[in-house]
Amino acid sequence: MDYEKIGFKAGLEIHQQLDSGKLFSRTPSLLRSDEPDYIIKRKLHAIAGETGDVDIAVAHEASLDKEFIYQGYNDSISLVELDEAPPEMIDKNALDIVLQIALLLNCEILPVSQIMRKTVIDGSNTGGFQRTVLIAQNGFIETAQGKVRIETVALEEDSARVILRDEEKVIYRLDRLGIPLVEIATAPDLKTPEQVKEVALKIGEILRSCKVRRGIGTIRQDVNISISGHPRVEIKGFQDVKMFIPTIEKEILRQQNNKNGKSEVRNAMPDGETKFLRPMPGSARMYPETDLSLLEISRNTINEIKNRLPKLKSDLKSELKNQGLSDEMFNLLMQGNLLDEFKSLRALSKDADLIVKMLILWPKDFAKKLKKDIKFIEEVLNLDVLEEVLKALNKEIIQKHHLQDVLFEIAQGKSVMEVLNKEKIDLNEIEEFVIKLVKEKPGLNVGGYMGIIIGEFKGKVSGKEAMEIVKKYVK
Repeated sequence: MDYEKIGFKAGLEIHQQLDSGKLFSRTPSLLRSDEPDYIIKRKLHAIAGETGDVDIAVAHEASLDKEFIYQGYNDSISLVELDEAPPEMIDKNALDIVLQIALLLNCEILPVSQIMRKTVIDGSNTGGFQRTVLIAQNGFIETAQGKVRIETVALEEDSARVILRDEEKVIYRLDRLGIPLVEIATAPDLKTPEQVKEVALKIGEILRSCKVRRGIGTIRQDVNISISGHPRVEIKGFQDVKMFIPTIEKEILRQQNNKNGKSEVRNAMPDGETKFLRPMPGSARMYPETDLSLLEISRNTINEIKNRLPKLKSDLKSELKNQGLSDEMFNLLMQGNLLDEFKSLRALSKDADLIVKMLILWPKDFAKKLKKDIKFIEEVLNLDVLEEVLKALNKEIIQKHHLQDVLFEIAQGKSVMEVLNKEKIDLNEIEEFVIKLVKEKPGLNVGGYMGIIIGEFKGKVSGKEAMEIVKKYVK
């Protein structure tokens, strides 16, 4: 397909949950599966935005006339989520994370911003609006097909979680409402479906280098598409990057076959087709948040964030490869999200692959052998335990080839000290053994005696220590 000839243009919007407390309340970002303590019911109504008009998307939602039922918990849902108390100031950790993301996207940070309310009456927010604040703008990323502009980076609160939806009502759970989201919007600079996928992967790499939440539902990706003679269409709900190209190609064909197309929001379906969701919203649904003052971000704050920017996965891979970490072990480390633990243990061992085995591969093997949950094994073989064992290795209390056996014994329930003390042996005992050995088997060379000693004590003595003793009695 000649994308330039058909006038293809696309832009991305990415929403990613941040790994911090809720944005405007001091409650935890905890999703729950137990029965709720209470429910409340509401109906939401369309109101005019700051321009004095009712937004078309808002009017559409109001016409559905649905009842909204919200499930809550006494100990993890606050009055803010219920829209019964004013919001608290923005969570500092969330703000720090979004500033890191903005700087990695080469954006200009806004020194002062107005927190806004965006009218949303599909029931996903109890108050009928979502709070959002513009953090940065005018950034860019490099791609194989040229530079792509990042128009805006915003910080906003996530919506409530759908539990059930039918023609008359929607049941929401309030546990997700208020979890911080970063919203990244590119300019319509994307020239091909392949470039859309490349940009999504690049932004995803930047996001994962920062403290964001992982797992299904923590990231939502939308694509805005237009071709010559057709208005812009927004496709929401991409979960799998692999579906970008087939879905976009099918959407182009749909638009080409639809002579009277209208600007609308459509939902991405698993088979690559799209389904009408609602009319395209306009700008007539934003108005200032009156409960909070302006957000001010000082130059000192920006400089402090710049000094501790995380490294991207591609940069880390090159750096760790130079330290001896194989590609396979690097991928395991990234999948396990254990980079901080790796760095701590790296200070005690030059063997990078060994550290990944201790952190990931061996615990999985132990869990299988012992028929235990992997999380239980990881708690037993925590960072403190692994550090103690590596220190013992460095002091030659244990030998490298015996390390996995030592950790397996600890995983079985023995204390670290119990296992290490068993491994440690009195050198006098070694010396007595050597004296007896030389008498019983005279005439062997040093290597012959060393082989017998190492085999007898099975890693409980270092080769260096054994050699020093042998040389006393074998000339």
